[in-house]
Amino acid sequence: MESGLTLTGDMVLVLVVLTATIGLFVSELIRVDIAAILVMVVIGLLGLVPATELFNGFASNAVLSIIAVMILGAGLDRTGVMTVVAAYILKIGGNTASKIVPLVSGTVGMISGMMQNVGATALFMPVMSRISTRTKIPLSRLLMPMGFCAILGGTSTMVGSSPLILLNDLIENANKSLPPGVATLETFQLFDVLPVGLALLTVGILYFLLGGKYLLPEQKEKSTGTPAKTKTYFADVYGIKGDVYELLVTVDSPLVGMKISEAEKIESAPILLAIRNTEEPRLAPPSDEMIWVGTILGVMGTRDIVGRFALDNQCRVQPRLRTFGGLFNASRAGISEVVIPPGSKFVGQTVGDARLRKRYGISVLAINRRGEIITDGIREMELETGDCLVSHSTWRDLSAVSRERDFIVATEIPKEEQRPHKVAHALVFFAISISMIVFTDYRLSISLLVGAMGMVLTGVLSMDEAYSAVSWKTVFLLASLIPLGGAMERTGTAAWIAQEIMVILGDVPEIAIQIALAVMATVFSLVMSNVGATTILVPIAVSIAFATGANPTMYALIVALSTSNAFILPTHQVNALIMGPGGYRVADFIRAGSGMSLIFIIVMLTVVNLLF
Repeated sequence: MESGLTLTGDMVLVLVVLTATIGLFVSELIRVDIAAILVMVVIGLLGLVPATELFNGFASNAVLSIIAVMILGAGLDRTGVMTVVAAYILKIGGNTASKIVPLVSGTVGMISGMMQNVGATALFMPVMSRISTRTKIPLSRLLMPMGFCAILGGTSTMVGSSPLILLNDLIENANKSLPPGVATLETFQLFDVLPVGLALLTVGILYFLLGGKYLLPEQKEKSTGTPAKTKTYFADVYGIKGDVYELLVTVDSPLVGMKISEAEKIESAPILLAIRNTEEPRLAPPSDEMIWVGTILGVMGTRDIVGRFALDNQCRVQPRLRTFGGLFNASRAGISEVVIPPGSKFVGQTVGDARLRKRYGISVLAINRRGEIITDGIREMELETGDCLVSHSTWRDLSAVSRERDFIVATEIPKEEQRPHKVAHALVFFAISISMIVFTDYRLSISLLVGAMGMVLTGVLSMDEAYSAVSWKTVFLLASLIPLGGAMERTGTAAWIAQEIMVILGDVPEIAIQIALAVMATVFSLVMSNVGATTILVPIAVSIAFATGANPTMYALIVALSTSNAFILPTHQVNALIMGPGGYRVADFIRAGSGMSLIFIIVMLTVVNLLF
């Protein structure tokens, strides 16, 4: 195949920007949303997109749809719909993994088709903990099937994942650059991809149902319902051993005049969980809390560690829990697991700088980072997405933490849903949005925003809670990358890249080109955001289709679907969320994800070709 297009100056500039974008995303030298905004600014400065269109991404159908989907998901969460779903699953699913896994995974997959798969996973993590507790099925047997099926279920509708929401906007951008006389490309309706998603979800469930015992790691039973079992679990998994003791600080103690943070740095110090140096005893003392004569400290550790610390620091070990007995009662407080989700404001902050004890009343005892248990130097550790914080707090404080978008509580806690009386309102407006998408010609964003605003007006969510429910990092990432796709189309860079790819591939069957696109999108999604991969590859896929006489919308769909094929590494946001609570290692994802990725490509291409 001979080249017809030659490189122009604008094409070279776009290629430089594109290379820099990929480099920033892969290296993560700066946050991906910051990188995307920089790319948008550079495109504007170079004049690759008209100034009047540079910020159109922020008003695009895709961005507004994602905002509305996030608000709708938060409304369902606030009213406790997920608790009802969990109870129903337990009622009909029994206590065996062969029944629970397909039922849970199928439910999460279907729900993720109507909301972001990250949101569906976050909603179901406490549900999984509850099911694990009551059925005695290890959490490691539940979380990976649930997470993988949440990703697969996101391919069943055009609102289930960010790439599919973005796809129609990218197709409309491609239409603007078509030569005269060429028919415009059609966009997709809500359920056009439903057969693909159902097929993928079905094979995903069968994959774990038939091969789960070979693919998933064996771990000790985790129970968050019984304090004794909880204690054993955290001792076995995190090495957190010992009991709670009270230490009275005497007049001769070197601790007098120290801050809590200074006392914690003493070699072989037990874990400091509580303090009383005023009238009321308190859990999770702030790091700058001062220790005085007569202060009583609540500490956790083995008898030997606590005894040695007390002897070295002139403290008196109290014979029983007289001061903190009520606070440490299992019905009021305990150890839990809290996950740092993508977009959390605490990513990049140290545990000390985050001031979690002062702000939220939780004491971090250990960090599970990609299977590595960190117990030393925790205060100086910078938090990363997917970190699982092993924490101690009151259940009341933990309940408040569970409502913060910067955390996901993976432990079942005794709490009441905030607005259970608003369940009907939430479901009605969710149904109205879906009905408008299916039965009317209104744009996706308008239909979804009707439901979102209905929830706000009826008190399911306050407007401030609606704002908090939105991951603005995702919004800016998506809106800022849209001009890059436009620049690739407008300057002909996408067509030139497609031309060069076809020169390399030569005269190959159409299915070989489809496989190459699917593999390329899969690889890109493993090392960068799926939104970025979709923005870069869809224009190229459309150009390849025109060059070979294939169906451009089908090629664009193959790319948008394949960017959800992110199972091999814990780089996808869903995988990052489940890694800590499930106790998974990278090797677990490679073992289970490799087969899933291969099956994904085979099934996806088969169904797409049958449909389109």
